[in-house]
Amino acid sequence: MTKKIVICGGHHNSALVVAETLREKGYQIFWLGHKYSMIGDKNPSAEYLEVTQKGFPFTEIKAGKFQPRYQFFHYLLRIPLGFWQSFVSLRKIKPDLIFSFGGYLALPVAYSGWLLGIPVVTHEQTTVSGLANKLIAQIAKKVFVTFESSFKHYPQSKVVWTGLPRRDVPQKPKKYFNNQRKTIAFLGGKQGSHLINEAVFQILPQLLEKFNIIHQCGSTSLFKDIEKAKELKEKLGEKDKNYLVKEYFFEDEIGSVFQAADLVVSRAGAHTVYELLALKKPAILIPIPWSSGNEQEENAKVLVKAGLGKILPQKELEAGKLWETILEFVKNLSSKKNLSSLPKIEADATAKILFEIEKLM
Repeated sequence: MTKKIVICGGHHNSALVVAETLREKGYQIFWLGHKYSMIGDKNPSAEYLEVTQKGFPFTEIKAGKFQPRYQFFHYLLRIPLGFWQSFVSLRKIKPDLIFSFGGYLALPVAYSGWLLGIPVVTHEQTTVSGLANKLIAQIAKKVFVTFESSFKHYPQSKVVWTGLPRRDVPQKPKKYFNNQRKTIAFLGGKQGSHLINEAVFQILPQLLEKFNIIHQCGSTSLFKDIEKAKELKEKLGEKDKNYLVKEYFFEDEIGSVFQAADLVVSRAGAHTVYELLALKKPAILIPIPWSSGNEQEENAKVLVKAGLGKILPQKELEAGKLWETILEFVKNLSSKKNLSSLPKIEADATAKILFEIEKLM
């Protein structure tokens, strides 16, 4: 009988790499996740689009969390709903294993599975330990970590250093622009960043005087940034050919974007930072100030310590300092080649994870 594995959690890029490998090995994969990135959004999340595009069965879980800054009561009411939906879904699927990739959605899935006697494993992408993964680690059979520095956060008998599963990156960069200018890629995470988008829109003409721009804008219906970006592009005249903007770059595109960029401006999510480290790509990072355990700030510090990054605090972004930060950083790009304290990057993360899973199965 074919073994069934449920995958859930907040970092779908690395999860998809593992899911596809497991499917190739003959496992049946089911996905429990976010259909929409935010409450009130009417456009499907990048997670939903990519997972369903790959042909994995997708079940929406409306999980909740304690979030004082935004939609507090909505998220609070969703906490019991998330546990109920997880329990019902797992009873229906009857998986042999649950693979969590962290985040608040994974918590009700993991604990519902534990109550049903289903083994759980989890993966920690960040340099710190989020609350959800700390709780999941208490019931997990194994805890896989991206950085060796994360060992101290988890029970030593369970923790395994695997690195972060990565998609294939093309060796030869794709040529997006027909000129010799430097290219800057603005990436706002899987749902885009409204604050970064607004800052880019304000200085777009100045940017295009000196650089090519690749801009991942997001597709959320709450801000409609992609519509604004397209309107601005139409008014650029001849400069429009140096501005590539999309809602989202999918798995088969993002590697080419990273390779083509001379500089990345981004949030400091775990997957993005790890990709930048692996490719030795310089970046200006704008950590989300309210991320759990200040994890994005800690992720960003890894890149700074390696000699590849600069942190631009969000308050400085909002104060209009993006342009001067870019100019200063680009001016010093040549010195970024002398890297120091580059953390260990595991090339065979997926194989290591698969080995541990098959031992459990």
